[in-house]
Amino acid sequence: MKPLGVIMSAALNTRAGCGMAVAMLLTGASITQAQDYPVKPIRMISPFAAGGGADTVARFFAQKLSASLQQQVIVDPRPGAGSIIGTELAAKALPDGYTLLIVNDTHAINTNLRSKLPYDPIKDFAPVTLIASTPFLLIVHPALPVKSTQDLIKLAKSKPGEINYASSGNGTVAHFAGEFFRIAAGINIVHVPYRGITGAVIDVTSGAAQMMIVSPLSALPLVRSGKLRALAVTSAERARALPDLPAVRESGLKGFDFTSAYGLLAPRGTLDAAIGVVNQGIVRALKTDEVQARLKDECAEPVGSTPDQWQKYLIAQTAVYGKLVRASGMKVE
Repeated sequence: MKPLGVIMSAALNTRAGCGMAVAMLLTGASITQAQDYPVKPIRMISPFAAGGGADTVARFFAQKLSASLQQQVIVDPRPGAGSIIGTELAAKALPDGYTLLIVNDTHAINTNLRSKLPYDPIKDFAPVTLIASTPFLLIVHPALPVKSTQDLIKLAKSKPGEINYASSGNGTVAHFAGEFFRIAAGINIVHVPYRGITGAVIDVTSGAAQMMIVSPLSALPLVRSGKLRALAVTSAERARALPDLPAVRESGLKGFDFTSAYGLLAPRGTLDAAIGVVNQGIVRALKTDEVQARLKDECAEPVGSTPDQWQKYLIAQTAVYGKLVRASGMKVE
């Protein structure tokens, strides 16, 4: 996984000098606004359920972007329908630079699971930046008699269909992570979807569900308190914050690598100059000691990509999730 010039074309009325003058005035106004941007609060739409890792990331970076831009960035929570409600709202928003959308890999997932979306996940948005990437944690209830990924695989193979894994819902990143592990390990484990990450984590903590693959943001405090047991991280390498926790691929699942990313999008047509300002605001925030320490503590890696790099990531991940949908036969009810 690992700004930009503004080119504006006005539809000038060549048959009327006044029409041309109006167009020129409007163009000049747009450029002036871009130079002064931002002059009012920015709305960051968060399409995620409250309390989950993605919602926490949205609120944290809205705060840091506010400080970087010296302008308030207000989180507008619009969860529902697997993040589609908030994403559609952003796609149809005025492309004036004052609406942003924070997304994770669910943005690439939905196009592979839904036959019809009320927006195009690539064409209806302007990329801003990939903020950070994060692995997931393979966790189990402490009563499950396993101490490692190898132990879990052996147990699952000895009891096909008897071990279940929780997720935050059908078609979510956590669901894909669980399916990726199931296929890679060649085991028969049963998916139990919840309506949001909070209920899933609570049930694994209580023992009502036995395991899940989850964002560190949602599980690390419970792991550190001993209420959950972490077996591995899902990234290709060990996480800086958890150097003693092995990667799943160390269990023998060669090539296993499952990470997610958080990034910002804007409605299609948003001025490149405004996108550049936000991009650089995030990059500045990522360089601060506070943000670096916070990301490390939560197993996330700062990125701060260019818009083009972020766009390429989304396109590539869309293809990856498409392959997984076909291999697993996943469907959204």
